[in-house]
Amino acid sequence: MNRQTTGFVPLTLSELDTLTQQLSRLFGTQHPPVIIPGEAILGIEAVAAGIAAPGRTILNVVTGPYGSLFGEWLTRGGATVKEVKVPFDQVVTVEEVAAAIEQHQPVAISLVQAEVVTGGSNPAEEIFKLARRHDLITVTDSVSAVGGEALSVDQWAVDFAVMGAQKALAGPNGISAVSISPRGWAFLESNERAPRNSILSLLDLQPSPDGAAQRRVPPNIPVLEARALIEALEAVAEEGLSQVIKRHERAAASAVAGISELGLVPWQKDSRHYSTLTTTVRIDEQPLLLIKQPVGIVAPGDGELFGQLLRVNHFGTNASRESVEAAVQTLARLLKLEAEPAVQAVRQVWGEAE
Repeated sequence: MNRQTTGFVPLTLSELDTLTQQLSRLFGTQHPPVIIPGEAILGIEAVAAGIAAPGRTILNVVTGPYGSLFGEWLTRGGATVKEVKVPFDQVVTVEEVAAAIEQHQPVAISLVQAEVVTGGSNPAEEIFKLARRHDLITVTDSVSAVGGEALSVDQWAVDFAVMGAQKALAGPNGISAVSISPRGWAFLESNERAPRNSILSLLDLQPSPDGAAQRRVPPNIPVLEARALIEALEAVAEEGLSQVIKRHERAAASAVAGISELGLVPWQKDSRHYSTLTTTVRIDEQPLLLIKQPVGIVAPGDGELFGQLLRVNHFGTNASRESVEAAVQTLARLLKLEAEPAVQAVRQVWGEAE
């Protein structure tokens, strides 16, 4: 007897339209985004490759490792890169950015909106208001921020915004997207060095205009990942994006309360700019906190931050009271302390925020 199989079902135009509309709503833009056939780091590098060129001065805000990496890619593309860099336990101020704009007269500015590696969140909206007054092309790595804090591409006049689904959206990591404004497309097209016939070419992935004849599903979109993203974004829509953001805010506030009860302090110095996705814990001279592997949602610092901080990764499905409680229990075990007072602190703040 022959085995009956259903076979592979390609992504349909209807599914592509659904995903495109979902992403546009998520970004807060009327323009269709570019769907990137891979993890979000691919989209970030593609933006750098597309906008970098000799003769272009780009102001790059560095508040964590990903900002440093983006600057390296811009330099590789021939751009003159001017940095606004602060210690990684801080975020940049609008005043620092304003001074750098006046000094360097850039054509564009780039930043990471939310730094899950360091637990800080830059004042993106205010920086983009400033950039708009100077008519700068604006770039944001919002891979971690989207779903965890506000992002309104059209209202903020963001020309390039990169998103990933694997953090606050609780989606797959094998597909991502880049929102590009009409100004952004013109900036790309004016760059003779912008990649073509390359995995880094955004121009090759430019969506068809509305009503284009013989439109088809791009063959490079990973079908299973696309369907998983559609499902994840449907879940976000059902809960409500504002409620998803509030849940992350509640998780962050309760995590800070829990670690404080344990006698620990956040790595980030300014409480006004704590990330809603991760709470980073300053290790200082605590050898008991020097873990090498994650324990639940508690993870060691990455790269140069190893040994300086721990991360409590309360994003996505882990933006919950139960996950935060488990994290403070883990920290209490590491410190050989009683966990119950910290758990009660988490519950109190979570309840007050409801």
